[in-house]
Amino acid sequence: MEKILIIGAGPAGLAMAGRLRKNNIPFDIFEGQNRVAWSWSQHYDRLHLHTVNEKSSLPHKPFPKDFPTFVSRQQLLSYLEDYAKEFDINPELNHPIDSIHKTEKGLWEVKSGEKNYLYKHVIVATGVNRVPFEPRWDGMEDFNGTITHSRTYKNPDPYQGKKVLVVGMGNTGAEIALDLHKKGVEVWISVRGPVNIVPLELFGRPTQETAFKLSKLPNWLGDRISVIAQRLSIGKLDKFGIKTPKMPPSAQLRLTGKTPVIDLGTAKQIRKGNIKVVPDIDHFDLQTIIFKDGREIEIHDVILCTGYKSRLDEFIPGIDPMLDRYDNPSSPIGKGEFDNMYFLGFDNFKPGGILGAIHEDSKVILEDLISRF
Repeated sequence: MEKILIIGAGPAGLAMAGRLRKNNIPFDIFEGQNRVAWSWSQHYDRLHLHTVNEKSSLPHKPFPKDFPTFVSRQQLLSYLEDYAKEFDINPELNHPIDSIHKTEKGLWEVKSGEKNYLYKHVIVATGVNRVPFEPRWDGMEDFNGTITHSRTYKNPDPYQGKKVLVVGMGNTGAEIALDLHKKGVEVWISVRGPVNIVPLELFGRPTQETAFKLSKLPNWLGDRISVIAQRLSIGKLDKFGIKTPKMPPSAQLRLTGKTPVIDLGTAKQIRKGNIKVVPDIDHFDLQTIIFKDGREIEIHDVILCTGYKSRLDEFIPGIDPMLDRYDNPSSPIGKGEFDNMYFLGFDNFKPGGILGAIHEDSKVILEDLISRF
């Protein structure tokens, strides 16, 4: 049996390797960084999963029984390292992929540095968070403060005594702003448009469980219930600078793949005025930032919580037909020119979160592979 190539040794690559190992299917796995789950090793210290542990583990290995409902970053890292050992997954580290082309014989030619490899089946598991997205504004080059992406943020210690602007109120931005405030840092958060916010738990139960139940209802009914639950738990934040979108939280996930902000206490601190909301940036000055509403505020450090891009086009020429409107693969199974190529870890549209989608889609890929042998 020919070996299958897995690209990426994060949760998606490990999950696929675990399924292949369990079915005695040989594989190679290449990882561009120096360890498994490199991206998770880089995340900020206080990070926990927002999805419940029962629905966030990899195939064939539940989380340990003593893990909490919401697993910490360090616990997840330890689990992923143990997973690799248990399933004898040994990635070739520091092995980035430069390009993938299909040969005239229908094989995938994979180039990494000075080496070329040929595989019939390739599973791309590089994930949606591969390349940090860093928007640009006028005056950034002349700004005297620091501007960094959230990928480099670890904890509030370097920001003591500083005035910090967090740009973007997705889940990362909301949590980093809260983290900074709790350690006494003066913090603002720049919010460009309406934001759907939901609680981590609703009536004592994880919100994710509610989302699963709502997903089984007719869309109109599930959406209506999600709006009511949002109003009861979060309320309106308009007077504090955050508008609620017309699209219900459940519809946002289903239609756009963008997870609503799961509130860990940020909304409360915004109401108290401890985390101050400002609109989108207009431009930077030497020591201040000017916002779209005309406000000018002295800021020492800027943390861009502006997300990531998968950027598969950087190493897979002609991939555009396989991508959705967010430039992520629209299906785990390649079609047409991309037959025998698979994509894992790119589905943000399920209420189970990215780890739940990895669990499901890795099974879909495995079944398709077996059908071809």
